[in-house]
Amino acid sequence: MRKSYRYLAALLMAGIFSIAAYAQTATITGTVKNGTNKDVVPAVSVMVKGTAAGTFTDEKGNFKLVTSQKLPLTLILTSVGFETKEVTVSSAGQNIDVEFTPSSSLGTEVVVSASRVPERILESPVSIERISVANIRNTPSANYYDILKNLKGVDMTYSSLTFATPSTRGFNASGNARFTQLVDGMDNQAPGLNFSVGSVIGLTELDVESMELLPGASSALYGPGGMNGTLLINSKSPFKYQGLSLQVKQGLMHTDRKQRSTAAPFYDWSFRWGKVVTPKFAFKIGAQFIQAKDWVASDYRNYQAGDASANQYGNVKAGDRLTDPAYNGVNVYGDETMFDTKNINGTNLFGLVASGIRAQLAGSPTTAPLVPLFDNVVAGYTTPFNVSRTGYRENEIVNNNTINVRLSGGLYYKLTDNLEASITGNWGTGNTVYTGSDRYSLKDLKVGQYKVELKHKNWYLRAYTTQENSGESFNATVTTQLFNEAWKPSASWYQQYMTSFFLSKMGLLPGQTPGSVTSDYNSHLNARGSADVGRPVSGTQAFKSIFDQVRKIPIPRGGLFVDRSDLYNIEGQYNFGNKLKFAEVIVGANYKQYVLNSQGTLFADTAGAIKINEFGGYIQATRKLFKEKLKLSASARGDKNENFKGRITPRFTAVYEIAKNHNFRVSAQSAYRFPTTQQQWINLNVGGGVRLIGGLPELRDYYKFNTNPAYTVESFKVFAFDAQTTGVPKPQLLQQAVFPEFKPESLRSLEVGYKGLFGKKVFIDAYGYYGEYKNFLGRRIAVQSTNGSPLGLLGLGGGQRSNFSVATNSTAKVNTYGYGVSIDWVLPRNFAVNANFSQDKRGAVEAGFVSFFNVPSYRFIVGLSNTGFGYQKRMGFAATLRTQDGFYYESDFRQGEIPGFTTLDAQVNYKIPSKRSIIKLGATNLFNKYYFTAFGNPAIGGQYYVSFGYNVF
Repeated sequence: MRKSYRYLAALLMAGIFSIAAYAQTATITGTVKNGTNKDVVPAVSVMVKGTAAGTFTDEKGNFKLVTSQKLPLTLILTSVGFETKEVTVSSAGQNIDVEFTPSSSLGTEVVVSASRVPERILESPVSIERISVANIRNTPSANYYDILKNLKGVDMTYSSLTFATPSTRGFNASGNARFTQLVDGMDNQAPGLNFSVGSVIGLTELDVESMELLPGASSALYGPGGMNGTLLINSKSPFKYQGLSLQVKQGLMHTDRKQRSTAAPFYDWSFRWGKVVTPKFAFKIGAQFIQAKDWVASDYRNYQAGDASANQYGNVKAGDRLTDPAYNGVNVYGDETMFDTKNINGTNLFGLVASGIRAQLAGSPTTAPLVPLFDNVVAGYTTPFNVSRTGYRENEIVNNNTINVRLSGGLYYKLTDNLEASITGNWGTGNTVYTGSDRYSLKDLKVGQYKVELKHKNWYLRAYTTQENSGESFNATVTTQLFNEAWKPSASWYQQYMTSFFLSKMGLLPGQTPGSVTSDYNSHLNARGSADVGRPVSGTQAFKSIFDQVRKIPIPRGGLFVDRSDLYNIEGQYNFGNKLKFAEVIVGANYKQYVLNSQGTLFADTAGAIKINEFGGYIQATRKLFKEKLKLSASARGDKNENFKGRITPRFTAVYEIAKNHNFRVSAQSAYRFPTTQQQWINLNVGGGVRLIGGLPELRDYYKFNTNPAYTVESFKVFAFDAQTTGVPKPQLLQQAVFPEFKPESLRSLEVGYKGLFGKKVFIDAYGYYGEYKNFLGRRIAVQSTNGSPLGLLGLGGGQRSNFSVATNSTAKVNTYGYGVSIDWVLPRNFAVNANFSQDKRGAVEAGFVSFFNVPSYRFIVGLSNTGFGYQKRMGFAATLRTQDGFYYESDFRQGEIPGFTTLDAQVNYKIPSKRSIIKLGATNLFNKYYFTAFGNPAIGGQYYVSFGYNVF
């Protein structure tokens, strides 16, 4: 009996404690609306004051918060663009209706990227730009990624519609390796192809919460690679952004039929669904589909290829396919196969054919009298007799029908109020065109990024991998050259060409009068027509059959490049916060492994995959002094790549509050980057007689530079010119190419700046910088004789010249400097004006060194917008004008002048608050004034669209 009482007493006590626990749990619900127009406000942070407990409003502005805190308590509600609100809750089950007061967000946006800790953008110690959800919603750009081009100091290079590369502070190029892009903390540079895939594979537009751009050096916190800037793209949490969102965007391109025969539609459809299943568990999924008839690279000017000497490597010259037998079109491929017929791999085809025809003439009584005339004709050709094969235009060989499919998703679980676990993934596939060392048709490209993460308010630990699959991507130049060899080998083609040329000159072709000397122009036309007999016409089954066969064979026998490279990374960070009294300290570390697998088509990996290991760590300390008017920060990062010595990069910053909301900043930073995987291990024939090789000594040893010297292209020019004019080759004129120890590139940068907010209406940001690069990474052209004799460089003694573009460091320092200033001005009645101006300059570089600086000397951008006018302030608009001057563009593909341009983007919109929807009518490059962002890339025309977005605000 006594035992039974004990059981009963225990049961009663358990019940009492359960009831007490239940009684201490309060459920608070509420709705948040805009106090001005009564619209609901989603994604508002609702926190219990003094704790980490909280939630967010859903797409209808509603929230539900379960808390065990004692009542009464205070809720703190915050959201960008609204004044912070505190609400007292005195009873459980109380429903709270909150009206938010809109406020200007100028200077109040919170950023993380500048110091890896949250801080107001106004107080950032370095230059930084931020793009919010509202900016994305109101942009006149066709997609969120294109907004970057309107930020100060930013250049955007377009290889195609869906392949854009942002850069800052110079050295702009497609796939710029000096500019780091991180998506939710994952470096999204493709491990093998070396370009960032943010515009191809990245987040769907509806899932982007913000973008933060750090111009300039950022290696001290983000590791090797951030020499000229770092872009952080952050996705939306399903705990904060819930519900189903849809966006349908459709429009027209090529309305003037300049690049295509008819105007073409484009489609951009996306959706996102985020749901909180329980207070602790949430998920999200998303997808985006883009399809368009892309811009076509259609520069058919005659390209003068050359060496890497400044202002000599890559210019256009007079002539076309009809007037120049050695024509090489900028965007024509296959015509890179070009020989001096007096010296084709050491054979004087010109002389052999001429001798054969002379013998035929002399052997017939009818034509024997023509021999003296023929001798005079042949003797008239005293210079090299250069002839190129007939090529194909880009639109004949590259499928410019762009398709892009993106899928993303994530599972999130709150282990505690302060600790969240997540598994996320982004995957994409599609067709596009990329400009690297050549134009590449990226066909069925697939890239996936997958991450697991533990995130605490004071620390995080994440591991992710990038999986790359190049699909059926191919090199347009190499493929077309090999296609020409497949339908008719050059040996036969040039033999037929020269035979027909001489017969035409003597009037011996059918329909001609024997002995009547025909002009060179007509003779070359006749010769090409004869050699091109049987040439497949693009679009025919005969063409497709041969071309598809060649493009599917891996390099070097075909044009296919096989890339199955992967990246594995694990990293963590801990913020000591207030645990240390002397300063706020954060520490972090990471380990990274590249696994290069191109099966010998891109890298020197014919013997198997190449693994490259890197590891590093960093520490940063921040302290405020003088009543928190001065904020000092010091950080340092060390990294080691197995192929290079370790590097340490420090950063020192100071921010001084001159007056409230007026801050002066100064930073001294260093940055570095290890050579990219391609700069280390590439081994690629890019056509035009040039082979790209990496800078590691193993590559130079493989091509026997140590026993068969390679010579500088500058000295070879002197050697060849002297031999041609004197007839006596002088090998002593050649200078051996010397390659210094291959090292990481480093940068020391000093920046000063000012941010000021005037009356919460005018925000000014200005900066100036100076940078000094050491061991600057670039390329140098070297020439080598195939038979080991310098005479082989001239095609003598059975040898020929091989051209190498070798990744190397500059022995001289490269200096850059520039400045930028921007103003944002909030006007009455929801109008706003913004403008920015920036310049970047580069100091002199040593002769023959190609730096790829690639920036205009100035950029000026001005915008006007309104977020609400008309009936219930539902109307809105935005317009942005960009102008910049021309510049000389350098790349491994083509080099030449880029003209300046002015372009206008604009949109008008209408909001439907009850559906949380927006209808937009917009245009990029409104007046359809075509412009180039890189030499050899397509000209960008107007893009006109209408879109409908549901649950997007």
